Amino acid sequence: MNKVISKCFGIVKSMGWFYKMKKWVVFLITALSANTIAWANNNCFIAKENGAMLKQEGKCTERHSPCSTFKIAISLMGFDKGILTDKTHPEWSFKEGYNDWLDVWKQPHNPTTWIQHSCVWYSQLITQKLGMEQFKHYIQVLNYGNQDVSGDKGMNNGLARAWLSGSLQISPQEQVEFLSKLTQNKLPVSHFSMQMTHDLLFVENLPGDWKLYGKTGSGNPFKADGSRNMDKQLGWFVGWIEKGPRTVLFAQYIEDDATPDYLTGKQAREIAKQKLMQLTQSN
Repeated sequence: MNKVISKCFGIVKSMGWFYKMKKWVVFLITALSANTIAWANNNCFIAKENGAMLKQEGKCTERHSPCSTFKIAISLMGFDKGILTDKTHPEWSFKEGYNDWLDVWKQPHNPTTWIQHSCVWYSQLITQKLGMEQFKHYIQVLNYGNQDVSGDKGMNNGLARAWLSGSLQISPQEQVEFLSKLTQNKLPVSHFSMQMTHDLLFVENLPGDWKLYGKTGSGNPFKADGSRNMDKQLGWFVGWIEKGPRTVLFAQYIEDDATPDYLTGKQAREIAKQKLMQLTQSN
């Protein structure tokens, strides 16, 4: 690496005026290297097909808040309990006091737009209608992560916030195991609820006749002391790709520096798509 950098500086020096940029080049290389190391240490990508590991990178057994990827589980609960009836019903209107972080959340939403726009208040209405007893029951029978729906310590808000950088946590490996049961219709909920959830998660058609299904999630990771790290953001993209009889399950988890727009979920999606296309081209 040092020889390469020295050679680069030799070329730069021979260019006269551009030699003055040497200090900036050093700074850029250092910054990029540090960011790459941090990214690698907090990143996980896992992909499986028919139970066989296709690729695994990073710490895929560490648990994190599921954030909006938990909408997959909420969808299963909602359809199984009859709270959700089809792809467009019920449609609920926004009310003052609901979470309105995004302007699009201020509109009426149904199951399809709820998933598309990742509307937090729609999720919270479903869990409120379930009630804590039923909510806990579903978390247990679905064997979802650490199954802790207590919420923030001392706040008694688990029914509304356990999955939002809260007490509920799940690992990338567990995400894939959960999705494996969903795609095989082996979860302890109705076939209808699994089919509806499957259909709601369709994202787009990919090259090579693959169909992409999945859900993003963004939030804040935890520090070692258990408090939220507001200087960092986590990003998820979990799901599967289908082509004929083939189903490739995956989970992508990343952490990056905090930004006002919480784009880490979208970043995770783009990273996962690239890796999935590489996998399908080589298999």
